[in-house]
Amino acid sequence: MKFAFLSKTALFGLVLTASASCALAEQVPVIDVSSPINTLSNAGTLAEQLASVERKLDSRNRAQVNIQRQLDDMQTQVNELRGVTELHTHQLSQVLERQRELYQELDRRVTEALKPNTQAPTTIAVNTVTSPISQNYSSDLTENEAYDKALNLVLKDKRYEEAIPAFKRFNENYPQSSYAPNAHYWLGQLLFNKGELTSAEQEFAIVVEQFKESSKRPDALLKLAMVAQQQESNAKAVALYRQLLTQYPDSTSAQLAKPRLESLVQ
Repeated sequence: MKFAFLSKTALFGLVLTASASCALAEQVPVIDVSSPINTLSNAGTLAEQLASVERKLDSRNRAQVNIQRQLDDMQTQVNELRGVTELHTHQLSQVLERQRELYQELDRRVTEALKPNTQAPTTIAVNTVTSPISQNYSSDLTENEAYDKALNLVLKDKRYEEAIPAFKRFNENYPQSSYAPNAHYWLGQLLFNKGELTSAEQEFAIVVEQFKESSKRPDALLKLAMVAQQQESNAKAVALYRQLLTQYPDSTSAQLAKPRLESLVQ
């Protein structure tokens, strides 16, 4: 009896052990290491991430290219505006200079009109001893009228081709005129606009070298430097720009010379 009881007990223990083993086996998941599913899933995720990074980089590159293009466009616009500003500044200085000339002419004519009549023969005598007048140049024009006629061809009538010989005749007939530096400057400007740089340089040089007290001298220095720059004589241009900035630092011409000098010395 005792042996039978022990056998039943042992058999019962074996059954319990087998049941516990089955329960544990059901709780643990079974992984098939030979299956490629997980490997493919990870590879697909990595490829998607790389594709996403590439798209972001491409988008950033396009944005940088667009920004650079916009910066280039803005720089071009700034340069254009700077050129327009320089042109307007120069035109304004020319207008102011013309007004000053008109005031001088008016004052000169008023002074002549107020002179005593006894001085009239002297004036006539001076006019009659002037140098020979070239063809098509009226002999009864006074010095003031001759200069005013040439200047109006530029400022009023815009007949630049006709203004060139008019200023040449004025300079020949009135070399000692108070308008001589202005006449040489205007002649140089007209020749400069035509691209006759050598002849223009000669006229500007006359203003700089012979009329050192003239208000046109800073403008003539600027134009001499610009002529040298166009002739690719950069060292000469730099020297002339620096001379202008040293001698006339507060002039309008000096302000126009600064950016040109900076472009040459960079």
